[in-house]
Amino acid sequence: MPTAIQPCLWFNDQAREAMNYYVDVFPNSRIISVEEYPDEALDEHFKGMSGKVLGGRFSLNGVDFVCLDGGPLFTFNESISFVVECADQDEIDHYWSKLSHVPESEQCGWCKDRFGISWQIIPAKMDQLLGRPEQMQTMMRQKKIVIAELENA
Repeated sequence: MPTAIQPCLWFNDQAREAMNYYVDVFPNSRIISVEEYPDEALDEHFKGMSGKVLGGRFSLNGVDFVCLDGGPLFTFNESISFVVECADQDEIDHYWSKLSHVPESEQCGWCKDRFGISWQIIPAKMDQLLGRPEQMQTMMRQKKIVIAELENA
């Protein structure tokens, strides 16, 4: 059996909030487990972390993730994003409305959520919609992908 690969998301202190949010956004999703940091008196590394998430496991529509509250040492950036392939425009609109919270980061179907994670909200048939140069030019001007504009380009 192959070894499972899971993304691990490092939050400052919003892991529990993010898990709850994401399982509401995506169908067939659930929080699998949450392990909290032990009492901060046990180790200096736990100072200020009591009650925060040491290890969270959750599944978003069949894809398993792990997460933790690790403090402000690391932050998310656009070098990593998650692709959501959508069946139609309604699905694109749904995910876009839930996940896009930073308007200045929107470009060509890319958006950033309120936790700083980047997402690509694209049609499942994206390769078919970009078969002609004018379709690519149209997509480059879009923020949220609008399928009809690509089809009519």
